[in-house]
Amino acid sequence: MSDLDELQRRITAAMDRMAGGLEQLGTNTGADTAALEQALEDEKLANAQLSERVRVLKQRQDDELAEVKAAAASATTRMADLDLEIQRVRKTNDGLMASVQALREANEAGVAEPHLINKAMMAELEALRASRSADVAETTAIIEALEPLIADAEGAI
Repeated sequence: MSDLDELQRRITAAMDRMAGGLEQLGTNTGADTAALEQALEDEKLANAQLSERVRVLKQRQDDELAEVKAAAASATTRMADLDLEIQRVRKTNDGLMASVQALREANEAGVAEPHLINKAMMAELEALRASRSADVAETTAIIEALEPLIADAEGAI
């Protein structure tokens, strides 16, 4: 019987120790839980801040991409206009060369034909207009390309 009493006493002591340990674990868990919850809230806040930064950066990148696309479209349009003007100059110069050649041939034949002189003068005037138009298109393209650089330089000052 004494063995039984001894075993019962040992079991009771062990159960008391376990109860004390569970109570201590419960109080530690409460403190740990509060600390963990605070850490979780801190991480949620940091995550929200990072998400906002990513959103702002993405918006900025999208805006800059739109500006670059608009600038590229504008440059493409300017180059197309310039190309048209250059083609016009070439065509007009070809007409001028043909008129001059016809004038030379008439002059060599000793035939002075006023309509050939008028035609050559008209072709020359058209060539001058086309050349001026091409110069204007080229100057416009250069000015439009320089405007953003000038604005950036003024912003830096």
